[in-house]
Amino acid sequence: MPVVNPVLAALPEYPIIRVEEAKRRLEQAGREVFDFGTGDPIEPTPEFIRRACAENVPAVCRYPSMRGLPELRKAATGYLQRRFGVTLDPETQVLPSLGSKEAIFTLPFAFLDAKGQKNTAAFPTPGYPVFEAGTLFAGGVCHGVPLVPANRFLIEPWTFPAAVRERLAILWINYPHNPTGALAPADYLEKIARFAAENDVVVCSDECYVDIYATERPRSLLEFGTKNIMAFFSCSKRSGMTGYRTGFMAGDAGLMKTFAKLRPNVGTAVQTFVEKAGAAAWSDDAHAAERRALFAKKRALFDAFFAEARIERAGGDGTFFLWFKAPGGDAEAYASRLLEQAGIVVIPGPYFGKGGEGFCRVALVPDLKTCEKALAKWKALPR
Repeated sequence: MPVVNPVLAALPEYPIIRVEEAKRRLEQAGREVFDFGTGDPIEPTPEFIRRACAENVPAVCRYPSMRGLPELRKAATGYLQRRFGVTLDPETQVLPSLGSKEAIFTLPFAFLDAKGQKNTAAFPTPGYPVFEAGTLFAGGVCHGVPLVPANRFLIEPWTFPAAVRERLAILWINYPHNPTGALAPADYLEKIARFAAENDVVVCSDECYVDIYATERPRSLLEFGTKNIMAFFSCSKRSGMTGYRTGFMAGDAGLMKTFAKLRPNVGTAVQTFVEKAGAAAWSDDAHAAERRALFAKKRALFDAFFAEARIERAGGDGTFFLWFKAPGGDAEAYASRLLEQAGIVVIPGPYFGKGGEGFCRVALVPDLKTCEKALAKWKALPR
């Protein structure tokens, strides 16, 4: 039998795949399923974005540039200026990406020395599984930090053991946080930026949900500095473009130069017609506000239900995810019960790593009418 990469062999099945398989079994049995599992919103991509893509598909589609279209990079810096008051150079401080997942996965291959002193990446758990996967495939050491109500869902590198701090090459933060929706206060971001400037650590801020919130407007780490900092943005959730796979990274010019050296080796250039759509999306804020309002209506339905059912929410109001305590305390058992008895798909917190025990995640994906129907079934379950 051919050799299998031991990292791949040791990895558990990707959590969303397990959820999808369970959902498919019910659908094949003719059951109605309400999918609040995968974070893939169903609201249509705005027409002006679709048009920008379709009108720019060339008769001959040649290899795209890894650096991306100047138009896209200028649109990205324009967005950062409007949204956060941050001024960056589109020529040296921005790189396009295929969404954010590939960039997050490949980053440790550029900034982690698996055989040297700086071999460790720290990241939040529960959290996006790709932080850990990219580190493992790059041969690095993982330092997962559970984010729980007791630590306000904040990852604080200055509290790490000395042995971890000495080896730390990459620090990931993610606010608004997936899966809890927690936000980062300004004083924390300021302290993180200072940590980045004072240490030889690449501080990476996953900000893909920064335009989805209910009350407090999330801030970017870039507002507090760029030295040793990279922030990651995506059109997937902000603009309903999950299938387009377009986003960008921004921050320290030196880090961008190094990462740009890696990227042609792994084929991460974005198609030009998709970049045209991305440029249109980053140049417009109205559609993002409209989508935020739709998520707010769904959130209000669930918040009212949770209050009535005495189901405790935790985390915060960022993202379109709701993090709640599983009644009875066993998240996997409760998620299984919801699926089998009501056809409602939620994801157990442990699927996202340590710190997720006893919690489940709802993704506000279905439309309002479907949310109302699902909540009626949920409400009818015996307590």
